[in-house]
Amino acid sequence: MRLLVLCLFLTTGMLQAQDTDKKETPTIAKKTEGMEKQEGFFNYYWSAEEGKVYLEIDRWNDDFLYVNSLAAGLGSNDIGLDRNQLGDTRVVFFRRVGPKVLLQQRNLDYRAISDNPDEAKSVSEAFAQSVLEGFKVVARDGDRVLIDLTPLLMSDAHGVAARLKSAKEGTYKVADDRSALYPENTKNFPKNTEFEATITFTGEPTGRNVRSVTPTPESFTLRMHHSFVELPDDDYEPRVFDPRSGYYARGYADYATPIDQPLQKRFITRHRLEKKDPSAALSDPVEPIVYYLDRGAPEPIRSALLEGARWWNQAYEAAGYRNAFRVEVLPEDADPLDVRYNVINWVHRSTRGWSYGSSVTDPRTGEIIKGHVLLGSLRVRQDFLIAQGLVAAYGKDGTTPDPRLEELALARLRQLSAHEVGHTLGLTHNFAASTNDRASVMDYPHPYVTLDANNEMDFSEAYATGIGEWDKQAIKYGYSDFPAGTDERAALNEILAENERLGLRFISDADARPSGSSQPEGHLWDNGSEPVAEMDRLLKLREVALERFSEQNIPVGMPLSELESVLVPVYLMHRYQVEAVAKVIGGYAYDYGVRQPGVKPDYRPVPAADQQKARQALLQTLSPQVLDLPASLHTLIPPPAMGYGRNRELFNTQNGGGLDPLGMAQAAADNSLSFLLHPARLARVVEQRALFGSDYPTLQQYLDESRNALAAQLRSAGRDAYARAIAEMAERRFLHQLIGLVADKDISEAVVASALAQVLKYRRPDNAASTPSEHELYLDQLVRSFLANPDNYAPVEVPDLPDGSPIGG
Repeated sequence: MRLLVLCLFLTTGMLQAQDTDKKETPTIAKKTEGMEKQEGFFNYYWSAEEGKVYLEIDRWNDDFLYVNSLAAGLGSNDIGLDRNQLGDTRVVFFRRVGPKVLLQQRNLDYRAISDNPDEAKSVSEAFAQSVLEGFKVVARDGDRVLIDLTPLLMSDAHGVAARLKSAKEGTYKVADDRSALYPENTKNFPKNTEFEATITFTGEPTGRNVRSVTPTPESFTLRMHHSFVELPDDDYEPRVFDPRSGYYARGYADYATPIDQPLQKRFITRHRLEKKDPSAALSDPVEPIVYYLDRGAPEPIRSALLEGARWWNQAYEAAGYRNAFRVEVLPEDADPLDVRYNVINWVHRSTRGWSYGSSVTDPRTGEIIKGHVLLGSLRVRQDFLIAQGLVAAYGKDGTTPDPRLEELALARLRQLSAHEVGHTLGLTHNFAASTNDRASVMDYPHPYVTLDANNEMDFSEAYATGIGEWDKQAIKYGYSDFPAGTDERAALNEILAENERLGLRFISDADARPSGSSQPEGHLWDNGSEPVAEMDRLLKLREVALERFSEQNIPVGMPLSELESVLVPVYLMHRYQVEAVAKVIGGYAYDYGVRQPGVKPDYRPVPAADQQKARQALLQTLSPQVLDLPASLHTLIPPPAMGYGRNRELFNTQNGGGLDPLGMAQAAADNSLSFLLHPARLARVVEQRALFGSDYPTLQQYLDESRNALAAQLRSAGRDAYARAIAEMAERRFLHQLIGLVADKDISEAVVASALAQVLKYRRPDNAASTPSEHELYLDQLVRSFLANPDNYAPVEVPDLPDGSPIGG
C-alpha cells in the first residue's frame, strides 16, 4: 500500500513538473498570441500590451553586425551626443546554452588565417571574446526560440552615462520607469532589423553643459537605435593599405604569418565598387555609390550640400567610372539610421562644433557598408560671421547684408560637404594640400580672402571649387577596378609614383595637429606654399579690416555690444598662421616614404635661413603694431547689453566685463609665445645645431634674439602709453613662459639649462646704479621669487583665446 502511494506521488510529481516545464517554456505561437509579427532579417514580435519586443532566433553561431546609434541627441557639442550619431560596430552571433541565449562578440583583432583549424582555434582561444548580453528563452519550437530583447534595447548601449561622468557633467543612470520602446522606428527589412527606444536618464547634474541644453537637467530623454545587419558576402577583395595612399587603415594580427613577414595585416576602408567592364577605360559601375541628404537641411543650404558632395563624381570619373557616385535627397519613407542608406545628416547643437564623417564598416575586411556624415548646422553662421567682420556688412541702410557674406558661407558648406563625405569614402585628412595649390578637399581650409587693386576685400577665391588633384589620385588608389591579369600591387604602386611625379604631398593628423610638430607642410586652417609670406599677407588684410571696422558691421537694431562678436575673428585672423609659421622653426621636411629600390630616403631639416625668417615673423606678432586696436575702436563697443552677456566666443576680460584691448593683446601674445617657446621645438633647435652645424643657431642665440626683439619693441614704444603697455605685457609673458620651461621636469634638460640662463638675464645686479622702472622691478622680483622657492612658483594665469577651431563650425 505504501509503495502504491509512493508511486502515485512520484507519478503525480513528474506530471506536475512536466506541466510546470510546459508552462515555463510555451511554444512560440502560444507565447505570441495577439502580438504583431514583423518578418525580416530577424523575425520579431511587438507586444503593445507589455511594451516589449520578442526576437525569434533560428540561426545559431551565424555572424552578423550589431550597430548601436543615437537617433535623438543631447544638443551639446562639448559632450558630443548628437542626433544620428553612430556608435560601435561589432561582429556578433547568438549562442544557446541550455535555457540561456548569449549575444557574443568576436575578437577580430587577433586571427590565424590558416587551413589548419587547430591553428585558428589556438588563436581564438588565446584572446578574450565579449558577451554583450544574456537572455532567457521564453518560448521555443524545437531549435527555434524566442527571447525578450527588451532589456538590451532599454540599456545604455551608447554609453551616455559614462560619457557624462567623464565630462564631469554628473552621475546619471537609466530610469526604467521613464523609458520605453519607440515603435515608430522599430522596423524590419530583408537584410537588416532596426530597433529604437526612448531612454530617460536621471541624476544630479554637476556641469553647465547638460543644464544648457535640457529643460530639466535632473531628467532628460534621448532615443537609442539598434541595428542587426546581415554581413556582406565573400566576393569583396580587401585592398592593401599603404601609408602614402591617404586612406584609413584597418587591420589585425595574423598569427599564421610566416616568421619572416610582418604579423600585422593592414587594409584600407572603402565601399565596394566594380566596373561592369573592367577592361574599358570608362565604364558604368555594377552598382553605384549613392548618398542621401537629410531632408531637414533648408535651402539654400540643401543645394550647397548636394553640390559639394556631388564633386566626388569627378574623382570616380578620373578612376574610370561613369555615373558611379550620386547624391540625392533622402526619400520620405527612409530612416537615416537604416544601414541601406549612405546619409548626410544636418545636425543642430546649442553651440558651433565639429562635423564628422563616419561609417559602418565590416571589421573583417574594411568594406564600408554605410557612409554616415554629421554636419553641424551652426557652421554656416560662423563663416557668415567671419565675412561679416571683413567688410561693412550691412552698409548705411543697415538692413540688407552684403550678398558676398552668404556666398562665402555657402562656398564653405560645399567644401565641408565634400570633405566629410570624403571621410566616409575611406579617406583621411591631407593637411599638406593647403600648401600644395589646394590639392585636396580633405584639408581644413582658411578662407582665402584677398585685397584687390583698390584695396577692397575680394571673396572670389575664398574656397576652392570642385574636387582636388590629390583626391582624384586617392580615389584611383582605392577604387580602380583593374582588368583581369593585372598585377594589382604594381598598378597601385604606379598610382603612388604618379603622385610623386605630380608633386602631390600628403601629411595627415599625427604630423599636423600637435602644437610642437616638426612637419612644416602639414597644418590646419592655413593657406599658401610659403608660411611667412602668407603671414605677411594675412596681417595686411587684418590691418585693413580693423581700420575699417565700424557699426556698419552689424544690422540696425542689434546692440552695439554685439560688435565684439564680429570683431573677435578679425582680430585673431592670424592665429592659425602663427602655428604654421612656428612649425618651420626646428622643422624637418619629410613624408610617409617607404623603402624603394634606388630611392634615397628624404628627411632633412628646414634650411636655417627659412627658420630665421619664421622666427622674425613670429616675433612680429608680439609687437604693439600687430596687437593694438585702432583708436576708432576704443570707444565703439560698450559692455554687453542687457539680456546678452559674455560667452565663450568672446575674450575673457580682466577689466570688469567690457571690451578689453589689453587683455585681448595679452591672450594673443601668449598664444604666439607658446609656439615660439614650445619645449619640443626648442629641443629640435638644440638638436639641429648639434647635428647640422653653425648655420643653425644655438638655443641661447635663439632665446637672445627673442629677448632682444621684445626689448627693442619696448624701446620703440617710447611715450606711447598704449604701445608701451602692450610691449611690457609681452616681455612679462616671455619671462613667465621661460620660468615655466625651467620648472618643467618632463622636457629636455638642455632646454631647461638654456631657459634658466635666459631667466637669470632678467635679474638686476644688486649694485645697479639706475633706479628700476616699475616694469623692471617686477621682472627682477619675479626671477628672485622663483629662484628662492621654485616649488612654490605659480604662473600668472592668462585668459584663454576664445574658441576657434573648428574655424567654420
